[in-house]
Amino acid sequence: MPYFAYKGRNARGELLQGVLESADSGGVADQLFSTGVTPIEIVATSKPKMDGADNWWTKLTEPKIRPIDVQLFSRQLHTLLKAGVPIMRGLGGLQESAINKSFGRVVKDLRESLDAGRELSAAMRRHPDVFGPFYLSMVRVGETTGRMDEIFLRLFDQLEFERDMRERVKTAMRYPMFVVIAMTIAIAVINLFVVPAFAKVYAGFNAELPLMTRVLIASSNFTITYWPLMLAAIIGAAFGFRTYVATPKGRFQWDKIKLRLPIVGKIMLKAALSRFARSFALSAKSGVPIVQGLNVVAQTVDNAYIASRVEQMRDGVERGESILRTAVASGVFTPVVLQMVAIGEETGEIDDLMDEIGAMYEREVDYELKTLSSQIEPILIVGLGILVLILALGVFLPIWDLGKAAMHK
Repeated sequence: MPYFAYKGRNARGELLQGVLESADSGGVADQLFSTGVTPIEIVATSKPKMDGADNWWTKLTEPKIRPIDVQLFSRQLHTLLKAGVPIMRGLGGLQESAINKSFGRVVKDLRESLDAGRELSAAMRRHPDVFGPFYLSMVRVGETTGRMDEIFLRLFDQLEFERDMRERVKTAMRYPMFVVIAMTIAIAVINLFVVPAFAKVYAGFNAELPLMTRVLIASSNFTITYWPLMLAAIIGAAFGFRTYVATPKGRFQWDKIKLRLPIVGKIMLKAALSRFARSFALSAKSGVPIVQGLNVVAQTVDNAYIASRVEQMRDGVERGESILRTAVASGVFTPVVLQMVAIGEETGEIDDLMDEIGAMYEREVDYELKTLSSQIEPILIVGLGILVLILALGVFLPIWDLGKAAMHK
């Protein structure tokens, strides 16, 4: 996504400036408003650079900043602030002890920004690829309420939850992906090497070959003749898909389609709704107004389609509608969740109940991921069986027919 340089003023009238990443200038304005900053000027710019990162060799060899780095940073900062350590001294210690040198440079920039009079949220806003909109908004809430140590602990818990979800999805998909890759390689080897060898043998029979054998040989000849074009088409299709998905419209359409995919679609939906519920509960417990909280939470669900539904909820609440009514209109929540939202609104404990909703979805996702392999295995076995059957019929039917002819003689 492109980067935009901004100038704005916070609630105290102080001038702030920095660089944010967003799809357009309107997205930057929304991010700024959600953190209590009124934008004055927003212009397109290049990606912000940090000291020591301009050298091409440094860019090539420097370690990437991982989510675990931000997670550990949140936990360490919580411990330091809770112990009464001044934030400048705490950041200095974290900079010196940083194992990831790239993240160490980010911490150094945070210290320098604080030393220049910026707030911590404004300093973090200079690194949109490290600290996301939700993280920035929660830090802003901590600055407003004076509960920075508690905010960083909650952010640590949230990041741990998201990391655990990603790891479980990767673990569940490892075996199916391995089987699919192995089948793809097997098909390529059969078409390029196995079938041509048998085709030379069958050519000496001077007899009409069975249909399955002719199909195999035609497929093999096509692959051998046009494999450069097929490879170029696959690469072009992959590049075109990535380019389309990188656009706001393309990402929206793809995220909508993902939720309708067999087996994995329901897991993606529940995972996104779990992130929404957890994030909403965290922002509500931290004292963020509901409208502002929904605006920020929409950016954490990692799905443009669901994010648009959450934004519709925000617009409805802004018009004075209840959370329940807007949740029903969104069309993405289950009846059980809607019932809990209704109870939460009546009792004023929406934050606790949203936490329970997040935990419920998390348990469902955990169960779905544990059974994912068993759900995909029958499909893979059927696919592998069809492949073996086609290969066996195509290769051995001519030999079988030849043997029958010899017996009749």
